[in-house]
Amino acid sequence: MRRVLILLAPIAALAAGLAAGLAVARRRLVVVRISGASMLPTYRTGDRVLVRRTTGAGVGRGQVVVLQTLPPGGEWRTGPLPAPGAAMWFIKRAVAVPGDPVPPEVAGRVGAAPGDTVPAGRLVVLGDGPVSEDSRVWGYVPFDRVLGVVVRSMSPVRGSGGVAGS
Repeated sequence: MRRVLILLAPIAALAAGLAAGLAVARRRLVVVRISGASMLPTYRTGDRVLVRRTTGAGVGRGQVVVLQTLPPGGEWRTGPLPAPGAAMWFIKRAVAVPGDPVPPEVAGRVGAAPGDTVPAGRLVVLGDGPVSEDSRVWGYVPFDRVLGVVVRSMSPVRGSGGVAGS
């Protein structure tokens, strides 16, 4: 009986470690399905991406971010973000972070003069596609409206012979 307990102890410890790791991963990682053409050709409707939850402070220039949608009326909400499955989200590329020059295509929207920089606690985001509702329309995005950063695509690679769903 002692021998069985000695053998089961490492297995139980491994199982507990895996369960704890899974719990942490579920809080830190989210899968988001793309809808719309604003990120073409990078992402298409139906693509799925793995997102690492973070605030805007954890975003670097060039990273693709998932952020809360701007409500009608154009004022960003405050307070906690909704649960990932309980809301619609935007997916855009961060093109400027605090301290970066304000991009010319956004300067008029935010009232920035040449040489002005993105203020602390704000991001400038743009879609990759030719048609996108983004900082050119909304202005700066507050850090606290960012759900996270895209880690990787979970959709099949196009042209690889894989089956793509519609």
